[in-house]
Amino acid sequence: MADKTPMLLEYLAGADRWVAASELADRLGVSTRSVRSYVTAIKSAARPLDVISSSTVGYRLNRDAYAQYAAGARDDASPDKPRERVAYLVTTLTQTTTGVDVHELAAALFVSESTLEGDLRRVRSMARDAGLELVRSGTVVSLDGTEESQRRLISSIFRDETADGLFDVARLQEAFGVGDLSAFKTDVIALLESLGYAVNEFALDGVLLHTAIAVDRSQHGMNRTMESGPESHPSELVVALSPIVERQFGTLLPVGELETLAALLTTRVGTRAIPDATTGAASTPAVDFSPVETRDLAIVREVLHRAQAEYLVDLDDETLLMRLTMHVRNLVTRSRAGISTRNPLARSIKTSYPLTYELAVFVASELQREFEIVISEDEIAFIALHIGSHLERHAAPVDAVTCTIVCPNYHDMADLLRARLEAALGVELRVDHVVTRTDAPASELTGDLVVSTLPWAARPENVVLVQPFLTPGDIESVRTAVARIRRQRRRGRIKDELLLYFDERLFLRNVGAADEKSMIRALGEPMIALGIIDEPYLDGVLERERLSSTAFTETLAVPHSLTMSARRTAIAVALNETPMPWGEGRVNVIALIAFSAEGRAAFQTVFEQFVDVFSDNADVLRLLRSTTDFTSFIEGVVHLIDS
Repeated sequence: MADKTPMLLEYLAGADRWVAASELADRLGVSTRSVRSYVTAIKSAARPLDVISSSTVGYRLNRDAYAQYAAGARDDASPDKPRERVAYLVTTLTQTTTGVDVHELAAALFVSESTLEGDLRRVRSMARDAGLELVRSGTVVSLDGTEESQRRLISSIFRDETADGLFDVARLQEAFGVGDLSAFKTDVIALLESLGYAVNEFALDGVLLHTAIAVDRSQHGMNRTMESGPESHPSELVVALSPIVERQFGTLLPVGELETLAALLTTRVGTRAIPDATTGAASTPAVDFSPVETRDLAIVREVLHRAQAEYLVDLDDETLLMRLTMHVRNLVTRSRAGISTRNPLARSIKTSYPLTYELAVFVASELQREFEIVISEDEIAFIALHIGSHLERHAAPVDAVTCTIVCPNYHDMADLLRARLEAALGVELRVDHVVTRTDAPASELTGDLVVSTLPWAARPENVVLVQPFLTPGDIESVRTAVARIRRQRRRGRIKDELLLYFDERLFLRNVGAADEKSMIRALGEPMIALGIIDEPYLDGVLERERLSSTAFTETLAVPHSLTMSARRTAIAVALNETPMPWGEGRVNVIALIAFSAEGRAAFQTVFEQFVDVFSDNADVLRLLRSTTDFTSFIEGVVHLIDS
């Protein structure tokens, strides 16, 4: 049951609602009978905790019980599942230089020798990925390779165990039996900030893993052979790290280990802090660029200019330029050294901010070409954080909902009501008029919303009734109405425009494509036949897909090119009742969007709102069930936009 139960639990954890067995089956690519088997297995393993509720409408995760079960399962974990046994084998084999007898391993794991052989095959595959060989001499197995490769293998095992969330420092500390990693983290952050570095805490988690492995291996006499050369002098950071390591772990690391740790901290975690061009504030001196660094600055500036011209988004900002250049300098170093930094926010950034992520993909593709490096999805997400921070700082004022208050004039009740509303809703609500008469004509009730303390016989949708002295329930009712109006306004802006881009000749249903490339071809060929795009454009779509999966939600993939060179803007869409694999997920809706140069201005609206419309899994499943042809599809899309 170890195959699909983690995926099932992850999906339920993200749904926060009742999920039908058929929906789970689609997501996991199994039958509903298998789903029931997985649920039964989880319930049995968690007993007496009731981690999953079952009903006629499906399944739902009981979060408190699941959190308690997950904590207990971690504390009481024993190597009885394939992944746990592989982790045990890797740990055992990396702690010995003479090898281990396979009979002893089978006995320790309480498995048959045939089961152990299967586990060893998995270890062999992982070892080769890390640069090691699993060697067998009679009944004795051992790992052959460098100390660096051994550590890479250990690191991969722990990363697999924590792939679904942020690193748990306590779990890491427990796994390696080292000193106080949390206190070490605190000391390292303070040290880096004192030396003028801005700290990336997400990347620091990976360095903590490296540190735990280094301390554990060094304590067992398994140091790297690399040491400082005879003419080298330890850097300021290396000198400062040594007493911190000794204080927190009770051990001395060789200079070579400390230099490696310092290099990781300065290329993964720390970038030189710079003043904010928008505020002028700076806790550290401004950065002086060397000739090589000046070249980096020029490249990043040019890349941002290209992105700005392609997407019509304002990226002309010195703070963004300087911070991104600092990040890119470390990114290039990491990439050329084959080092990757995990970003636990990568998936949520792509889903929640598709336009920001798309800008980051464009920037990453240009940087790849300029520096001749490879940039991972995790690194793309870090670039998205830089761009998103800039866009947030320079965001246009909130598109406020205008409001008229109807409150009879008695003392200062109307003024109090207005003050409470403005305090509670902030910039989201703008009160344009306050009507204090009980017989005000309808012509005076202007604005998007009317908040009234008077009864209303036939109340329109944009009227909210409240008490003269606002209750928490009244405030929530107004907030809900404001959110509804803003959502309708936002979606209304794209309704007519979006529908212009659909074409019955570009609508496909239940396409049996084997993979992403086949599906993109299936959607692209009708576009080529209609003269909308050409083969080079389709090649650009495939190239964009190689950079990062275009599955922006759990049900929707939006393949497209990074260049807006189509002859006209159009959308080819495929609706599949059975989801197909796409990236690391499975999707039901695939929409190939082709943008023309004239469509640049519409890109932000169409792209981001298209993802928003198809973001709710339940809505998409209803659309799939109700769609039989192109006409019903358009009717379904209109309903999604208007709802």
